[in-house]
Amino acid sequence: MHCAEVIENVMSTKPDKAGPKQDTRWKPGQSGNPAGCARGSRHKATLAMEALFEGEADAIGRKAIEKAKEGDPTALRLCLERILPARKDRPVVFAMPKLETAADAVKATSAIAQAVAEGELTPSEAGELSRLIESFTRAVEAHELETRLAKLEEAMR
Repeated sequence: MHCAEVIENVMSTKPDKAGPKQDTRWKPGQSGNPAGCARGSRHKATLAMEALFEGEADAIGRKAIEKAKEGDPTALRLCLERILPARKDRPVVFAMPKLETAADAVKATSAIAQAVAEGELTPSEAGELSRLIESFTRAVEAHELETRLAKLEEAMR
């Protein structure tokens, strides 16, 4: 039998008349596995490792420090990462003008540019603040558009 014949046979078969299929898709707010693990429960492997290291954490930590002092680069990196983890983000001290209207966003953007020029902000910090201002401006514009549309609809009635 050729491929074309197989495809034709498959396509020509009629669906079984068992009735409509049951809708098994999840509903909004419904868990896909209501009998799943309880919130906060931990994996068996994690529990086993914790039991294995019970009482040994001090000795392992001291050994890692000894290796780091001897110059082992892996142990040194491990110790430093635990002592001083890489900073993901930091608070930015910057006096940004108060944002209430879209026109305030122009003043804030100007203040950010001035702060970068004076070395108060880094360009990446300025970029993050600019994205914040952009989001604020979009929210204000959406609110204003919604208000205008509501007034027009009210006038049409």
